[in-house]
Amino acid sequence: MIEFNYETDFKLEDESKIKDWISNVIESRGFTEGELNYIFCDDAYLLKLNVEFLEHDTLTDIISFDYTLGKLISGDIFISVERVRENALEFAQTFENELNRVVIHGILHYLGFKDKSKDDKLNMRNEEDACLQLLNA
Repeated sequence: MIEFNYETDFKLEDESKIKDWISNVIESRGFTEGELNYIFCDDAYLLKLNVEFLEHDTLTDIISFDYTLGKLISGDIFISVERVRENALEFAQTFENELNRVVIHGILHYLGFKDKSKDDKLNMRNEEDACLQLLNA
């Protein structure tokens, strides 16, 4: 089950469309959807989590806590709406496109995709693009 929670003045325009998309991505890769919680927040909220749990004193757009067991995908995904807005401007993207990229990025981590090395980052970006095409089809 996918739940959206809001800790800032923001709300997804079409929650059911996004839920269906996430579910389709998970199922199309041979996994099963478990409990997924998205928490949309601001920079201060996410910075506090980043410092407390990851010992990183930096701003970020997403932090995901992975509770996946085998093929059952579960986790908590925290997204800074402020950071996504800034990144959209920096990368000359629409806010919606950048937000959807971040939304699926957390799921792709749960599916086993990494983004530490240059090759991993390229592979992650290609998967994000493929997933975005599914949403926009």
